[in-house]
Amino acid sequence: MLDRIRHTVLAGDRVSIDDAAWLFEHAADDDLQALAQSVRARFHAPDRATWLIMAIVNYTNVCVAKCDYCAFYRLPKDPDTYLLTPEQLYAKIDACLALGGSMVGFNGGFHPGLRLEDYAALFDGVRDRYGDGLEFYGMTVAEFMFACRVSKVDYATGAAMMARSGNRWVTGGGAEILVDSFRKRHSPLKYMTEDYYDAQRALLDAGLGSTATMVIGFDETLAERMAHLDRLRRFQDETGRRLPSFLVWTYKPFHTDLGGQETSERDYLRWMAVCRIVLDNIPHLRTSVLTRNEGALRGLSWGADDFDLPTEDEVTQMAGATISHGFDTLLQAARDEGFEPVHRGPWPVPPAVQAA
Repeated sequence: MLDRIRHTVLAGDRVSIDDAAWLFEHAADDDLQALAQSVRARFHAPDRATWLIMAIVNYTNVCVAKCDYCAFYRLPKDPDTYLLTPEQLYAKIDACLALGGSMVGFNGGFHPGLRLEDYAALFDGVRDRYGDGLEFYGMTVAEFMFACRVSKVDYATGAAMMARSGNRWVTGGGAEILVDSFRKRHSPLKYMTEDYYDAQRALLDAGLGSTATMVIGFDETLAERMAHLDRLRRFQDETGRRLPSFLVWTYKPFHTDLGGQETSERDYLRWMAVCRIVLDNIPHLRTSVLTRNEGALRGLSWGADDFDLPTEDEVTQMAGATISHGFDTLLQAARDEGFEPVHRGPWPVPPAVQAA
């Protein structure tokens, strides 16, 4: 089995989902690592990794999705809710820039009082203040979906509104395990799989950039993990390979209703290798310093090629993540893995593509 799969990978051909599952369950670490690095080498120099400094600014903790794996959200009538003013948000951006940051991601929740025009005004304000000296991910696909719902517009209309604002990116955040069975267990008020992809397709067709993400370490089965990768790979083909990156990170279980144990480093690294092998149509695989700290840089030897150095993210910090601003130490960890870390700027937003 391994010889046949190795021949497929080294020939540059696509592995099946069943073969990828076999690799995760049965391949030796060295063999899995080597196969992932061979796919990585199709896109990137073998001794080079890219990075940037960024903040995830949580503009509100109000959310009505009630996902059981989240320690961050508060319901609208809870006493400790907040919604940042533009001035408070700018202060957080300035703090990131002072640490050498060049990217900010805005992440909040399903706030029932915010409409698309509120987001557009916020993004216009950020762009007016910072110009092209800052790039930002205005929201996640999941937040966009909810904002369209409360604004009573379809995804195409909402995406056009976002494209006219100062925003250029809507990340693939909020995907977690993007399979209906998982969503029904843990976030039934959020969305179902194909609805998510409909929204992301509308954003891409409006000319906005987007990304792909996955979170592992809940109670998901291997079949659910594989279904996530399978559908994402097909979506990337269907949309003309417009997603530049895929980030896989790990669930932080502390202070959540779901609870549980954090997944092991070995499980994370082996899964990263499987992602690199399966997602042969996404150029960048990103490892998560936010949730794995220095250990994330081991992922560069398992197929990853890019990482960010976070300055803050209250969502994961509330669930147990720890953030260090000792960036030199983190960059040295990449060097210790045999990679030269090269600072990069934000990836360019793809040109608008007319909807079919």
